Amino acid sequence: MIGTKSNFFSESENWIKVSAIIVILVSCIGLPIVASTVGSVGPILFLIAIIAPMAFFGILKYPKFGIAIYLIMAYWIMFIMNFGVNFPLGTLMDALLLLLIFGFFMEQKYHPNWKIFHNPISIVIILWILYNFFQAVNPEIASILAWVYTIRAIAGVTISYFIFTYHINTVKMLRSIINIWLVFSFIVALYAIKQEFWGFFDFEQRALDADPRLQSLLFIDGHWRKSSIFADPVSFSYNMVVSSIICVVMAFGARSKWRKILLGLLAILCLNVMLYSGTRAAYVLFPAAMFLFAILKLNKQILIFSVFFFMFFIVLVRFPTSNPNLSRFQSAFRPNNDASYNVRKQNQKRIQPYIQTHPIGGGLGSTGASGVRFSDGTYLSRFPPDSGYVRAAVELGWIGLALLCTLTFIAIKTGIDNYFKIIDAELKNYCLAMTLILFALAVGNFPQEGILQFPLNIYFYLVIALINITLRLDIEKNPRPNTAT
Repeated sequence: MIGTKSNFFSESENWIKVSAIIVILVSCIGLPIVASTVGSVGPILFLIAIIAPMAFFGILKYPKFGIAIYLIMAYWIMFIMNFGVNFPLGTLMDALLLLLIFGFFMEQKYHPNWKIFHNPISIVIILWILYNFFQAVNPEIASILAWVYTIRAIAGVTISYFIFTYHINTVKMLRSIINIWLVFSFIVALYAIKQEFWGFFDFEQRALDADPRLQSLLFIDGHWRKSSIFADPVSFSYNMVVSSIICVVMAFGARSKWRKILLGLLAILCLNVMLYSGTRAAYVLFPAAMFLFAILKLNKQILIFSVFFFMFFIVLVRFPTSNPNLSRFQSAFRPNNDASYNVRKQNQKRIQPYIQTHPIGGGLGSTGASGVRFSDGTYLSRFPPDSGYVRAAVELGWIGLALLCTLTFIAIKTGIDNYFKIIDAELKNYCLAMTLILFALAVGNFPQEGILQFPLNIYFYLVIALINITLRLDIEKNPRPNTAT
């Protein structure tokens, strides 16, 4: 087991109490003075100034606390930004990650445990990170600023895999992460219901009204596509699919009837609000995950569930309806009748010769919004990738695409292998859920860029890390002969 204390910091556990007393005293004295001299913004900046150093120390000394903050911020950061907060919250996330990276290396110095990274997933992730850094010297790159801007969201968050793998070292912490994840999903679902039936808040409606291009994408057939707290409908729908997968797997593994019912209801809720997003790509992900679920966990109970699920699914796809959400859901399974899908196919066909003749691609950030921002006027800058795999192939070449596919394949294969190795029932379910999530995201990364936005850009690597963590924790609980942990 990894040590919980580091010699790099003071061994005293009273710093939290002392810090709280200092914050209270300084606030009571300083807030009235600042408010009277600077104005209403002053107290906010004053609180940030006195809390930030303590948060800095707290994250370094207690990395599990830092991981919790990091995951919570990843989930809610886009909602905070939607308020129009004039603050570089993305840079704040980068700073938080840098603190966690620094703390990780200091922990490794005093409590080294590199053996947990002796596995195929870690090796491919290291290759992926190095390849993305190599893109800085790609001769085809049109703008080094585009690389700097993009590397944070690609290789930067990838490093979080090592942080999660090292610090998530108890079943209690793993269980807490899953439970908090589901609580957040419930809140997100309720917020989506509010948007669907009671409309947007004023700040949300103003943002939509101010951007005609956004309106053309989100206002379909007289109905607004919903995003809940996330950046766009795609992020919202993919997150709801992920949450529903966790609920279904945990429901089948739950012992108490009330827990099964609660998880089942939450799964239904997440799938229902997913329809509000109007994201066709998301509609196929849950059935795809359930198909793999039925294969891996085949028994009488699962077989009955699978038969009824797919019968209901077929009826749902074929049933005549005037409901705009359900009608859009049905259209996802008739892609040839979808004009946007046909446009994407044409774009992908058009870019194939470029991919085939550029093995290392055109450079990170050369397409999409970053392409327009940093290298407008180039051949790739106006190309809409509309797919995580297509973006990887265009920007990183077919070599980069092969690396990404290898990482995904090895992670899913490892998840399947670990699922059959794990003895503990709870850890077995967590491993299965993460494997199904990864499979669903791998499918979803083709029709959309499913893992580039918060929070899935970070949670994707959390999911991969948990696949290895579950086996490690199981080995600690149920030691095997001649097995290193």
